[in-house]
Amino acid sequence: MTIANIPLSRRAALRGLGVSLTLPFLESVAPRVAMAGSQIAKQPVRMAYIFVPNGVHLADWTPQEFGYGYDLPHILQPLSRVRDDMLVISGLTHDKGRANGDGPGDHARSASVFLTGAQPRKTDGSNIRSGVSVDQVAANLSRGTTRFASLELGCEPGRTAGNCDSGYSCAYSSSISWSSSSTPLGKETNPRSAFERLFSQGSSSEVDKSQKKREQLRKSILDFVSDDAKRLQNRLGRDDQKKLDEYLTGVREIERRIERANEDRSSIVDIDYPIPEGVPGDYTEHLRLMSDMMVLAFQTDSTRIATCMFADAGSNRSYRHINVNDGHHDLSHHQSKPEKLAKISEINRFHVAQLAYFLEKMKATPDGDSNLLDNTMVCYGSGLSDGDRHNNENLPVILAGRAGGTIDTGRHLAVPTETPMCNLFMSMLDRFGTPVDFVGDSTGRIPGLQI
Repeated sequence: MTIANIPLSRRAALRGLGVSLTLPFLESVAPRVAMAGSQIAKQPVRMAYIFVPNGVHLADWTPQEFGYGYDLPHILQPLSRVRDDMLVISGLTHDKGRANGDGPGDHARSASVFLTGAQPRKTDGSNIRSGVSVDQVAANLSRGTTRFASLELGCEPGRTAGNCDSGYSCAYSSSISWSSSSTPLGKETNPRSAFERLFSQGSSSEVDKSQKKREQLRKSILDFVSDDAKRLQNRLGRDDQKKLDEYLTGVREIERRIERANEDRSSIVDIDYPIPEGVPGDYTEHLRLMSDMMVLAFQTDSTRIATCMFADAGSNRSYRHINVNDGHHDLSHHQSKPEKLAKISEINRFHVAQLAYFLEKMKATPDGDSNLLDNTMVCYGSGLSDGDRHNNENLPVILAGRAGGTIDTGRHLAVPTETPMCNLFMSMLDRFGTPVDFVGDSTGRIPGLQI
């Protein structure tokens, strides 16, 4: 078996002043093995984890039917175009999100346990302790495979110190990724910074210098790689020329949207702490730009692991753009009042609509012979079931994507009561190619992901 002599590397990138624009998958640059019956190398599996706070209104979330052919309830209806590309999973539990003798602090625990399955130490000091999160388990085992081991994003900056929930450090409420039991990872909340990180090269000072020069010259990142792009176009087949043109057009459109978001910060921002400069005032656009960053990161194979917090645990953001003026956390203590439950349902549906945007964009992005969503696992959910009861069983969970054909989607899947959420993580790590003996409080794998 010999490797065919090809002129371009799979990791080929367009380069300019302080810029490295990694290419998406192109047939012309894909490595081929010169042997009978050989095919282009199989596309990698990616995974993303998305957190939403304060639980959901389960009555409007949970499908009534199991298996195939289920009807989407009110909250999940925005997912109608990708219903066949996902699983709704009922019955999963995060036992370590419960008090277990530690008293109040359910919201902080719900975030810290979401990807760790570990009981956080109740402290608002520097001696915080939780567990290594599943995304970082995978990142550590696959480090060096991609430019970035993982990507951590969010839409509220949060705080890393102080008391945010009944004696729990703010670090627990504002982080879902933990690289060690004592180290929560900060998340990037500025779309422009995330964009620059994906497409810049060199030291921090060099990146800052090139960014300032582009801003002074009012030039796009694409302007600095245009010569490279033109040379590459001449070496590609017709289909790849079209694909590259569509990719560059998409990058430029996202860049323009970031610019517009930075220019128009007159929108009402309903969070109770300052927003960093450069963060959009429009929450919907903020969420969608962060989704775009994950798509770009996966499309260019800059990373295969991403997390995103739509909002921090216990977030009291209001949603006036969907006619919900009350704070989310305040509403979550609904006491079963119909008018409050209706508002919570609308907030939940809004979040799901942003998930739908992300999944539809993934599905529309080619990836080898299929699309990004087919080769990805997207785990979406909350660490609480009901925000009023603060319970941690029967969590609202969606698993979207087929993980390269190893998950049979389009179903409502029920697992036995008290099945650890970490069992799902074990199954995901297997499919990602980084199997381990345990994660958090796991007791095994989830049966039934593939029929």
